[in-house]
Amino acid sequence: MGTITVVGLGPGRSDLIVPAAITALRRCETRFVRTARHPAVDDLIADGFAFKTFDEIYERESDLERVYESIVAAVIAAAIDRDVVYAVPGNPVVAERTVLLLRARVPEVRIVPGLSFADLAWAHVGVDPLSGARIIDARAFEVESAGKSGPLLIAQADSKFVLSDIKIALLEELEAEHEIVVLQRLGLEDENVQRLALVDLDRDIEPDHLTSVFVDTGSIEIASEFSRLWQLTLRLRGPGGCPWDAEQTHHSLARHTLEEAYEVVEAIDRLSTDAPGGDCDADAGYYEKLEDELGDLLFQVMIHSALALEAGAFTAADVASTVHAKLVHRHPHVFGDTVVDSADDVVSNWETIKKAEQGSSSLVDGLPAALPALLYTPKLYRKMKVVGLDPASDQPRAWLDAAAVRLHHATRETMHDAIGESLAALVAVARSGDVDPESALRGFVARMRDDFQVLETRAASDGSVLEAMDRSIVRQWWREARPNADAGSQ
Repeated sequence: MGTITVVGLGPGRSDLIVPAAITALRRCETRFVRTARHPAVDDLIADGFAFKTFDEIYERESDLERVYESIVAAVIAAAIDRDVVYAVPGNPVVAERTVLLLRARVPEVRIVPGLSFADLAWAHVGVDPLSGARIIDARAFEVESAGKSGPLLIAQADSKFVLSDIKIALLEELEAEHEIVVLQRLGLEDENVQRLALVDLDRDIEPDHLTSVFVDTGSIEIASEFSRLWQLTLRLRGPGGCPWDAEQTHHSLARHTLEEAYEVVEAIDRLSTDAPGGDCDADAGYYEKLEDELGDLLFQVMIHSALALEAGAFTAADVASTVHAKLVHRHPHVFGDTVVDSADDVVSNWETIKKAEQGSSSLVDGLPAALPALLYTPKLYRKMKVVGLDPASDQPRAWLDAAAVRLHHATRETMHDAIGESLAALVAVARSGDVDPESALRGFVARMRDDFQVLETRAASDGSVLEAMDRSIVRQWWREARPNADAGSQ
């Protein structure tokens, strides 16, 4: 295999490229540049250098991680039988994801450092990076900044959406008038360095791919609550921590994770059906319960992430970063150029994108077989809807009526299938009315449970227990407790 040399193009025009990088470019005939959207590239082409760029990959792929993976694969493939040089903006070892991926796959990569945008930024804001300053990726700001304080240089703040994310996260901890510095196109003729109030970040700035933001938080930590919970979790698992937490494994925690998820659902069921609309005052106490249950579920995320950290797999920050990237990728109608006309279009796009992400040939490959049937069936119908086969859209009530007739005439041998079809048809009816069948059934039986407890209380007030009473009296009380119920549920 040939050698791979990575050179930095610096932050501006070709006069900011270090001589060693120019020498490396001259010595190699096979040259790649990550993107031609860099001012030094035009200068180099004018000087006679020829490059193959990867801009077409950016146009083809909507997910940045896939872009980077494709670029690295192309560079490695080209180096199988020749020497190649790969040029990247700035310094190859500062905020350059493709170089990290390349070095992970090819141990012997030669790096020619360059001047970084950060070097120019530190000079503008008057900060010594050795004083505890940090560089953070704007696209994962909330995750990477969690628990951080002091001077923060936020790189790749290239859209209004990203600026809004940064502002919202910082406003959780800092005053609206806290000063920030926006640095754009450093080292170029139209360089722009602007100081402004935090609250104006996404109002006064038109970002581009050469935009960074600097903020000094002093001693104030960003996203401190998230960080404190993560550190607490590690403390519980660590030496001198909790013996119970220290003994847990992913499998031993599985049932607890499931229980906490169900308790969250139970808390949600207590809210008004149109929450967060409806009677907010009446829901206040229930929201307190939901907050408590969501906290328990969040701890399950934390402790599973702590176990994964011990295995060298991932951290809680990686979990947050991964789902952030996934949500951006699955919402091209928000963060891309895709146009949708309805929520149904969103669902169809979502399922198609998931299929592509998983590299699957089938829309239904990702259905978890272990899901309870009332949860599994609506998921199946949503996937079928992508190709126009959603039973909820094809006279589901007529299907339910026909299934009920078959159930009425079912024999011992056909009863199992007849009940299955009736339930499947009922789920389709529920979907056609925008009702979650699992939630509907849980709500109904919860009311039955409450009514049953009324009977137990009534029996206890008479000095008896329900189990010892005459069944005809129990049934009479049941009818009195549920006067509006259908006969079948009496």
